[in-house]
Amino acid sequence: MKNILENYAIKLNNSEDSILSEIRRETYLKVLMPRMISGPFQGQLLEMLSKMLNPATILEIGTFTAYSSICLAKGLRADGKLHTIEYNDELEVYIKKNITKSGLESQIISYIGDALEIIPKLNQKFDLIFIDADKRHYLDYYHAVFDKVKKNGFILADNIFWDGKVFEEVEKNDLYTQGIINFNTFIKQDKRVEHFTMPVRDGLMLIRKIVS
Repeated sequence: MKNILENYAIKLNNSEDSILSEIRRETYLKVLMPRMISGPFQGQLLEMLSKMLNPATILEIGTFTAYSSICLAKGLRADGKLHTIEYNDELEVYIKKNITKSGLESQIISYIGDALEIIPKLNQKFDLIFIDADKRHYLDYYHAVFDKVKKNGFILADNIFWDGKVFEEVEKNDLYTQGIINFNTFIKQDKRVEHFTMPVRDGLMLIRKIVS
């Protein structure tokens, strides 16, 4: 039923941007684990949320091939910047090419390396943060970025259902699923934020910081 509803929603939504369509096709042809790409359904949601917030600053943890980066950057203010971090240096050539192809290279700043090392060096506050990287470290990312989120700013976290594994008994060596569960549990109890879970694709959590 979920696929039927999602397919119907996709038909009702705007058509996928031609450049994003090219990026998605190339990702599936040339990159390992292409299903990690946001794709048109989630991508259009990210774009719409960004346009609603009209942020001056965005931080993305997990660039992959820059599909979601481009979607989020479309909602930036005219002088806004999106900072995006990718750990896998083999993706750098795709990231640079795709950002240039999008025409948003003046607004997107990309970094290659460990996000937990790069984040402390970013000396600014963010209106919106998108977490979509190593699931083992979701809670570490959250703690690392929390003080860099403006009051009433938002954090988006992807894959919080983790392909349904969060509903099952977790194997002792499954650090990825346990990482997502630890994150979800912490957010549920964190009185510094408000949060809302959306059953979009693999689960998307929207978190609003309510403290200074």
